[in-house]
Amino acid sequence: PLSPHEVATTVLAFARQFWSTAEPAWRLKLGEARRLTVKGGFDALAARGYRALPDDLAVRLADRFTAYREEEMFVFPGAHEAIDKLKALGVKLALVTNGAADTQRAKVERFELAHRFDHIQIEGEHGFGKPDEQAYLHAMAALGVSAPDTWMIGDNLEWEVEAPQRLGIYAIWMDVHGDGLPEGSTIKPDRIIRSLGELLPPPK
Repeated sequence: PLSPHEVATTVLAFARQFWSTAEPAWRLKLGEARRLTVKGGFDALAARGYRALPDDLAVRLADRFTAYREEEMFVFPGAHEAIDKLKALGVKLALVTNGAADTQRAKVERFELAHRFDHIQIEGEHGFGKPDEQAYLHAMAALGVSAPDTWMIGDNLEWEVEAPQRLGIYAIWMDVHGDGLPEGSTIKPDRIIRSLGELLPPPK
C-alpha cells in the first residue's frame, strides 16, 4: 500500500533529524544507526495511519544500503593524479576522515591512498573527528603547519568549511554535482571547486 518514494522520503527525513542531533559515537556505528533510522521512518509511517512495516524488513533494507554503498564507492576521476602532482610539488597532505577504524582503514587501502598522504587521520583510530576543533589542530600539528598555511578541502559545508574557517584555515568546498550552495546557506566557502585538479597550478 506504500510507494517506494513515500517510504524513502520518510526514512530520509527521519535520518536527517537523527543525524542533526546524534552523538559523535554514532559515526562509529553506521550500520546500527542505519537500522535505527529505517525503523524510525517505518514507525513514522505507522503513526500517520499506514500499515506497520516489520522490523526485519527495516534491518534488511538498512543492511543492503550499507553493503550497496560500499560496492558503489569509487575515487573521483583525476583525484589520484591531482594528489600525486600536489605531493610532487612539495605540498604536505593529510587525509582527515570520520568513521570507524576498520571500515575507513579498509577504504584507505582499497583505494591506494596510504602512500599518497603524509598523515592519515581516522576518527575511529584517534578518538576524535570533524567538526571537533581537535581534529583540525591535530592534523596541522602532524604536518607541522599553522592555520594560515593550511587549506581544507571537502564536500561537507559544516565539517570542511565552517569549522575549519573558525580556526583561520582556508576552506574549499567540493561541489561534486555542481548544484551550488544550498539556498539560504550562511556558510561561505573561500573557494568552490568541482574537482581536485582545479587546485593544480596552470602548466608553464
